[in-house]
Amino acid sequence: MPTNPRIVFMGTPEFAVASLDAILNAGYNVVGVITAPDKPAGRGMQLTQSAVKKYAVEKGLPVLQPEKLKDPEFIEALRELKADLQIVVAFRMLPETVWNMPPMGTVNLHGSLLPQYRGAAPINWAVINGEKETGVTTFQLQHDIDTGSILLQDRFPISETDTAGDVHDRMKEVGARLLVKTIEGLAAGTLTAVPQDNSAGLKHAPKIFTETCRIDWNQPVENIYNLIRGLSPFPAAFTMLHEKTLKIYQAQKEIAKPSIPAGEYDTYQKTYLRFAAADGYLRLSEIQLEGKKRMKIEDFLRGYRF
Repeated sequence: MPTNPRIVFMGTPEFAVASLDAILNAGYNVVGVITAPDKPAGRGMQLTQSAVKKYAVEKGLPVLQPEKLKDPEFIEALRELKADLQIVVAFRMLPETVWNMPPMGTVNLHGSLLPQYRGAAPINWAVINGEKETGVTTFQLQHDIDTGSILLQDRFPISETDTAGDVHDRMKEVGARLLVKTIEGLAAGTLTAVPQDNSAGLKHAPKIFTETCRIDWNQPVENIYNLIRGLSPFPAAFTMLHEKTLKIYQAQKEIAKPSIPAGEYDTYQKTYLRFAAADGYLRLSEIQLEGKKRMKIEDFLRGYRF
């Protein structure tokens, strides 16, 4: 095994930047970066670079932005980078011609303790399900998504008040450190990949759709509270208020027998707004009404006429 392998890094969002930064700071030889094509964004639909591309350009790294990962021109350009190892963090599904190319294989960083929470949204689902801890896994890419043999794992707690955003920010740092340890182990030949154990009851992390985000007020307070945390800051849990969508980013639990039906709200002299659930209330603290900006509940109540 080469002690300083030639590494190709694949990733797109800000989450992946922490890993690329840690790999470079550890002195590893990143010979190329693969990221998503520039996309129109914002009011003026200006072409916008991915967070990983911005960082890679700043560091003077060669960047490839294929539209299609099976494109022969891209495959040829990737081959010419002569990578010993590929690292994938928050990127697309790779075809076998890509993940099977380097002699040391392709390593993926996943935001859960595999085999639990395979899928597109592991951070959100861990919080929605009220987990008390989560973690990160480095594993070898294989045919089926998130099923390859495990190299290393690291775990950390989720607190009662953590949002998906809080867990995301902690995880990108923990994951970056774990990736560096993984590369060290692979380069030294001291890491043994362990197949995933599929015998335990597996929890999944499918993509989040609009319907996932709609609050069902007939649920217990605890479930709704976890849904709000697990979808904050994005895409945000929502309900309706006077026929307008109301996104909820933060709320407090009140366990008490509701005096109004589930899904109804009550408010008092602009001091609070709360919705009834099956076994209590959710008192809203940070929200965004359709057509307005995100705000603290006191600012909203000051200007809203019920």
